[in-house]
Amino acid sequence: MKSLLINQKDLKHNIEIIKELAKDNTSVGTSIEFKLVGVVKGNGYGLGLVEFARFLKDNGVPILAVSTVEEAVELREAGIDGVVLMLSSTAVDKEIKTLIEHNITVTIGSDESARKVNEWAKKLNITVRANLAIDTGFGRYGFLYQDTDHMISVLKSLTNVHIVSTFSHFSMSFAKKEKWTRIQFKRFVDTVSILQENYIKTGHLHICNSSAFLRFPYMHLNAARIGSAFLGRILLPNEWGLKKIGVLHTNITEIKTLPRGFNVGYSNTFKTKRDSKVAIIPVGYHDGFNVHNNHDVYRFRDKLRYIYHDAKDFFTNKQLKVTIQDKKYTVMGKIGMYHMAIDITGHDEIQINDDVYLDINPLYVDSKIKREYIE
Repeated sequence: MKSLLINQKDLKHNIEIIKELAKDNTSVGTSIEFKLVGVVKGNGYGLGLVEFARFLKDNGVPILAVSTVEEAVELREAGIDGVVLMLSSTAVDKEIKTLIEHNITVTIGSDESARKVNEWAKKLNITVRANLAIDTGFGRYGFLYQDTDHMISVLKSLTNVHIVSTFSHFSMSFAKKEKWTRIQFKRFVDTVSILQENYIKTGHLHICNSSAFLRFPYMHLNAARIGSAFLGRILLPNEWGLKKIGVLHTNITEIKTLPRGFNVGYSNTFKTKRDSKVAIIPVGYHDGFNVHNNHDVYRFRDKLRYIYHDAKDFFTNKQLKVTIQDKKYTVMGKIGMYHMAIDITGHDEIQINDDVYLDINPLYVDSKIKREYIE
């Protein structure tokens, strides 16, 4: 049986670091009390949606944010109260109705979403709490930052919508060069100023995700959305003492001895160089082991650099490691969908059913695998 182990002490340690950094922010526009928004999308970044949400609330994170209607409903059905923010704007009637009925703070990022939210609020005879999305150069949700006159016209027409927060989203806050992030920030602040000058209440302002929050304290404003930083799995050098959260636990299911020159794994890319003792464990790429998202977030020249290093690692036989009895052991050959082979040659003390631990990004761990919060 496999399980994802979440060390509660380390997770709390990370939350406390983020809370301290929030206290020390040097942001502009902080007359409103600063709020941390705990992002629990993607099954709670792999830590379990409901479990992670409860842990954040129990440790002083007052607002939760999700990206899908299903996530929002699941939190409410699990008894999670308080503010739940739906980050994705939607103009789909069924989704809007469901969000309102579950007392979710909706996001409006277009004429159509704003109009339909207002119509549903009228039908239900309530005032809906809403999060205003401004697109400063990400190209997804949000009113275009330069269309302020149109934005003001739409917002002033809303009779049953109360704007409680306004946000935008950085596209390259992890990148070494800061120019584009600074441009987006200025666009956001300038747009908010124009809205306020025209008597549009903007509520809490948030543009920082985890990377921006850690790198740019002056951009904190009076709210920030934190997800990956809570897990200590960030696209930045870890200068803050954050601890990596999430270890996959499994057991050795088979042990065998292979002769010298024997193939291990798909594509025949690996052959034993000696008689080898091998432990088989039931973990593969389907479980999220050795799956990364880094390659998706960089520019073309960065991707070329990664391809070069991947090829170099392949030809130099740089191998992945797992932990058995507090020691590191090498993965042999290509990882399968559900299994892999571990070289335990010379270690007769290792037995079938021994515990095996793998460093793994929880975001990619199959949701069917049990999450265990351990002391």
